[in-house]
Amino acid sequence: MNHPAPLPRPLSVAELDLAAPGGPVLSFRPAPGGPEVKAGDVYALVRLRGRPAATVVGTVADGEDPAEALAALARERLARTAPPTDAERFAERFAERFAESREEGGADAPPRASVIVATRERPEQLARALDSLLAQDHPDFELIVVDNAPRTGDTRDLVVRKYADRVRYVREDVPGLAAAHNTGLAAADGTVVAFTDDDVIADPHWLTALTEPFAADPGLGCVTGLILPARLATPAQVLLESHGGFAKGFAPRLYDPARPPADEPLFPFTAGSFGSGANMAFRADALRRAGGFDPATGTGTAAKGGDDLYAFVAVLSAGFRLRYTARALVWHHHRDTWQDLRNQAYGYGAGLTAYLTATLVRRPRLLPALLARLPRGLAHARTMTARRGEAPDGGVPGEHGTHHHPWPRSLSRLERRGMFYGPLGYAKARLRKAGSR
Repeated sequence: MNHPAPLPRPLSVAELDLAAPGGPVLSFRPAPGGPEVKAGDVYALVRLRGRPAATVVGTVADGEDPAEALAALARERLARTAPPTDAERFAERFAERFAESREEGGADAPPRASVIVATRERPEQLARALDSLLAQDHPDFELIVVDNAPRTGDTRDLVVRKYADRVRYVREDVPGLAAAHNTGLAAADGTVVAFTDDDVIADPHWLTALTEPFAADPGLGCVTGLILPARLATPAQVLLESHGGFAKGFAPRLYDPARPPADEPLFPFTAGSFGSGANMAFRADALRRAGGFDPATGTGTAAKGGDDLYAFVAVLSAGFRLRYTARALVWHHHRDTWQDLRNQAYGYGAGLTAYLTATLVRRPRLLPALLARLPRGLAHARTMTARRGEAPDGGVPGEHGTHHHPWPRSLSRLERRGMFYGPLGYAKARLRKAGSR
């Protein structure tokens, strides 16, 4: 008789800062807005003098000091970190050069940035996100809220009433995340345009860390950052994070179309490894030159998703580099119900093939390269849906790859169904857009 797998238990979420990989604890606190960490299962971000370095999961016994218990796990975790790959060393060299230049007083300040948050009828979540964005340590930025196809005036009332001159309100009546992002891009005056979602809390150093690399590398078109869970209170939240969540690890990566990474034979079509839309920034001129986002992609359209993936490949195809840095951190409030997770699984699959369809429709010159990679791509997609991605840095609930909380086959089937649907969804979205014009 087959017994159902036990439901994942809730975890507290915390931040632990160490002076060095084997050093003392500098600080320990709950994740932003979270409750005090006590006994029980705990998921912790490990920082090294403020820099995100790893995550660990541990159980704190009654009467035990949570900071010391997790610090012991963190020291062990950091001691067995794998050596960096060539691509990671390549990326780290850029970071080191920029850091040295800043210490010598020769580096430019982070470029002026425009932060764009697209939202629809979620004023309470939006307020939490805006509060964190207004607390950024970046010296020069503007904040733009794009109200996408609103049914009520709640979002506008919130921005006008609570944030007055500190936040700019823009309305976009065409539904869809990509359409909203294009409207924000058109309104922005920053050299760099950063995008995040209304369900995040941004680390105070997020925007500076996300935009500094543009000052160091004039050929850089996009930077993405680290996304960690703000809460792990429900089985759906724990399950998603157990199998990858939105995190892309802690090692820096630099993706250069002139030097395709040897460990990614599908490059640049493995856009899901580059980052996620809740934490991304573009050189504004590069994104505009690449044509912006495809408005027939993204949440709120029949395509279900893929708007961020499309933009990553568009910028790389235009000859710009893309960098991932874990120093740019946002805390994401994962959806908390089983139905949310089902919708997300289907949307992942649909967004993947929708973005590929959009790329070929708008950039047919990439067809030969895609066809050459198609056999490996299909195998990669099958593996991805059978077991959600394993992060090399470990330290997630249940540990990546151990299957303490197996990814249900029903969700894998939904992802695959979404993949079959994606091209049709994209076609529907384009027809609807044409009809609305």
